Amino acid sequence: KLGLLSSSRPLPEAEGVASAGVLAFLDSIARGKHELHSFMLSRHGRVVSEGWWAPYAPRFNHTMYSMSKSFTSTAVGLAVAEGRLTVEDRVVKFFPKELPDQVSKHLAAMRVRDLLAMATGNEKEPTQAVVKSENWVRTFLAQPIAHAPGSVFLYNSAATYMCSAIVQQVTGQRVLGYLTPRLLAPLGITGATWEQCPMGRDTGGWGLSVPTEALARFGQLYLQKGKWSGQQLLPEQWVAEATSFKIQQPPRGNAKTRPKEQDDWQQGYGYQFWRCQNNAFRGDGAFGQFTIVLPEQDAVIAMTAETSNMQGVLDLVWEHLLPAFKPQALPTDQERQEALKKSLASLALAMPAGKATSPTAERVAGRSFQFEA
Repeated sequence: KLGLLSSSRPLPEAEGVASAGVLAFLDSIARGKHELHSFMLSRHGRVVSEGWWAPYAPRFNHTMYSMSKSFTSTAVGLAVAEGRLTVEDRVVKFFPKELPDQVSKHLAAMRVRDLLAMATGNEKEPTQAVVKSENWVRTFLAQPIAHAPGSVFLYNSAATYMCSAIVQQVTGQRVLGYLTPRLLAPLGITGATWEQCPMGRDTGGWGLSVPTEALARFGQLYLQKGKWSGQQLLPEQWVAEATSFKIQQPPRGNAKTRPKEQDDWQQGYGYQFWRCQNNAFRGDGAFGQFTIVLPEQDAVIAMTAETSNMQGVLDLVWEHLLPAFKPQALPTDQERQEALKKSLASLALAMPAGKATSPTAERVAGRSFQFEA
């Protein structure tokens, strides 16, 4: 189905999703002490299950951390579709006034596609050095590049910032402003905000804030190969290019204890999208901001969180939600549907135990304060 996520919320079984599997997922999240803030599951373009852990709620924006990267990649895709740049363009051509005195061979060879695939050739992740400076572009371009661009993977948030800077350079607009009429407004996403660098560019690799349903709609757009409500918002070719394998990540520290095929950070990287187990792909951000797209199941899972174990959350997705998808509608399971409804309605973060002893809390509690505009 091409179009908006339906405003009606069918029971999971109506779209071939077993309520028992969703309930098992929520129970496992609670037992595992993962701090989820929201959860939304759609199948065949319709939301079949959703919940927010109070005080989080549907109307609130949530910080996306690196989930922002997939939106920046989409902005690049739109600019490519409009003929404003290509992924083969050299990065140095966009910033002739920001280049170091000596442009190395590797810097001269770096392409937009290398930024998108986290394959810039840096030996050390440059983001910390970049954000401590006034001119982030100039600082990024001045970093040493030990390897040929395109040859090795290094997670690099500053590279995504450079994608944002390039989009602004070729369009004259911040990424957020550029995306609004082309992506956000058609998807019904309002109220988005994005942090900026000292030069007024969106940070690109982080800093976007949107509600949970924005992630579900964004994932649905990619599931539908760029189509939305009868319109081709994003070229199908770009969706395929951005979400397909581009480069392999090096082994992680747990490689000896966890098989590669069970590690969702070892399935390859696209253009600011991660490949997943089970032929899925995702955008993700620190502490569990997820947009998981499962083409074979025609499903999208969106989550926000503050968990230290992101792989643990994904493990529960594969253990409980993946088997819950069935090829056809299921018979009504009233007992489990009622249990799921009750579970979703009662989601809440546990309050800290014990009496608050903060001197600041004692000083400000119950008082009103007025701030200058």
